[in-house]
Amino acid sequence: MVFYCLLPLWLILPATVLAGMTKTGTLCTVTPSGSKDDSPSIMDAFKQCGQNGQIDITSGDYTIAKVMDVLTLKNCDISIRGKLTWNDDIQYWLRNSVGVTYASRSTAFRLGGENFTLKGHGEALFFGNGQKWYDQNRDQSNQNGRPISLTLWKAKNVWIDGITWRQPQFWHTFVAHSQNITMTNLDMNATSNSRWGTVNTDGFDSWNSKDIVIKNWVVTCGDDCISIKGNSSNIHVRNVTCYESGAMCIGSMGNPTNVPEYVDDVLFEDITAIHSSNAAWIKTYPGQGHVRNITFRNIRFQDVNQPIYVSPCIYSYSNCDGSRLKISDVTWENISGTSRYNVAAGIYCSKGAPCTGLKFKNIDIKPKNGGTAKILCSNMNSDSGLACTGTCPAGWKQQLSGNA
Repeated sequence: MVFYCLLPLWLILPATVLAGMTKTGTLCTVTPSGSKDDSPSIMDAFKQCGQNGQIDITSGDYTIAKVMDVLTLKNCDISIRGKLTWNDDIQYWLRNSVGVTYASRSTAFRLGGENFTLKGHGEALFFGNGQKWYDQNRDQSNQNGRPISLTLWKAKNVWIDGITWRQPQFWHTFVAHSQNITMTNLDMNATSNSRWGTVNTDGFDSWNSKDIVIKNWVVTCGDDCISIKGNSSNIHVRNVTCYESGAMCIGSMGNPTNVPEYVDDVLFEDITAIHSSNAAWIKTYPGQGHVRNITFRNIRFQDVNQPIYVSPCIYSYSNCDGSRLKISDVTWENISGTSRYNVAAGIYCSKGAPCTGLKFKNIDIKPKNGGTAKILCSNMNSDSGLACTGTCPAGWKQQLSGNA
């Protein structure tokens, strides 16, 4: 007598189906597996369709429990319509997040290569379980291993569009060693629901990158909204609304102080800042290099601590005149709104490298509680068009706690 054993269908399906990924031609389709980790399925899709292919991460809930690091993308279109949740195994991420060189930072998700798109269609959601990170950090500084949500690394000709972030672990996005990057229609929010702050949850940071367009963003974060760091050039930021942030910033840069850093040709325009620390500002360490040809245009704000601010000695507020990092040819035009206290601008330039070519046009800043705004200036060109009301002391702080 012969016995036949009929196996359940799921036992004889290809492994790629069980893992939540199927490949048809050059299209890899990822679906939620219902497991504790969907990152293997997504990484399999990157491996099989990341060159001259398409990747479709469909609607549904995905759990990401491992680092995703892909630097070989080429001629690839990535579509995400699901919710990606990075799990809260903090010790795993502290041990395994991928280093990105800058200031000992690291990342949970890194993409590199050339000629690729990452589109969220207004449906993709990146959820970082950030509250766990904010609570364990307890308002301390930048914890090594605390991962950036998304990093572009050695990427060229990339378009990112239509993604929402909620509760990221650390910075939302970082672009490094990259060129020709366009990032549009992004929605970011890092908000703590406990006594502990989010601490350094920047919206965007660039470093060693050029030819970047940022357009149509809404960002709520605990630190810089858009930050242009060292060796970045030709960057256009337009139509961004920032809440509870540092808004538009050049820097920080110039650290380590013996390595020259440069930022050239940056335009911020049509920006709104609400209840932020600053609006349009430049921060450097007392280092070497230059900041040149920067424009802040059409910047509107409400209840901003110190709207216009320039410092050559950020954070330590010492050795300010030792800086050789020259700031020149910077324009602030159509800058209007209310300051939290009575200082509209605090500008201190290094005596060792005084600011030149600063220009101010149509500046209208009023203290929200009435009175006359102070404009404090030191070691800058006298033909700037800014009606300075007094000198700015060396080491002038970024955050004010009351009227000057």
